[in-house]
Amino acid sequence: MTIFFSWFRQLVQSLRTLPIIGILCLLFTWSLPAQAANRIDPQLEQQVLQIIREHPEVIIESVQAYQQQQQQKLNQVRQAFLQDLKTNPQTIIANSPTTGATNSKILLVEFSDFQCPYCAEAHKTLKQLLAKYQGKIKLVYKHLPLAAIHPQALPAAAAAWAAHQQGKFWEYHDALFTNQKQLSEALYLDIAKNLNLDLVKFQRDQTLATPAIQKDIQLAEKLAVAGTPFFVISTPTISRVVQLSDIENILSNTN
Repeated sequence: MTIFFSWFRQLVQSLRTLPIIGILCLLFTWSLPAQAANRIDPQLEQQVLQIIREHPEVIIESVQAYQQQQQQKLNQVRQAFLQDLKTNPQTIIANSPTTGATNSKILLVEFSDFQCPYCAEAHKTLKQLLAKYQGKIKLVYKHLPLAAIHPQALPAAAAAWAAHQQGKFWEYHDALFTNQKQLSEALYLDIAKNLNLDLVKFQRDQTLATPAIQKDIQLAEKLAVAGTPFFVISTPTISRVVQLSDIENILSNTN
């Protein structure tokens, strides 16, 4: 066991270049007895823990290296997205709802959740910006229902998608945010009635919405969107992730 301890100490010293997940997997594997994978040798476990205590910098450096690698991957994905948004925007827009200027060179992509209170506040600001900069900007809506914390977010997104199939997405969108505290199946049907939608088609389309919504969610996951609302803007001079508070300043300085 002493020979193992010495060898293992040297090995840990050489692990500085491995990602933290690799280190933890190796430590876990080595701490399992050959004959019983569900039991840990107490002596071996203590030796492993002692090495970690004596060399915490190995773990710290590995965490930092892993975070840097992940950030680099994310930056590459976001740069590819921004490039597509600038050079071939229709690939990003796809079948998503849009409003504002039809042929605008300024695109604002919003990832939003109908049950998110911050999205409701952003909705008010965006309506003001679209009115103020009419003819200058196109807004693209992407669904990002945070279902884990907002139980009505996904049903509301499905209802909005169904309204989109009848050309009434933005009217439905506005009504959902106006009545955010009353989100329910009854509300979704009432809004559809008020907008004179074909109710049979609307209810059928609600059941067909998941693939389109999931596509938006997958895009958000690729971009590592951590919350809503989330904005990406593309103008003739810049393409980047932005805060809502920055958007008007960018618009006012774009010819």
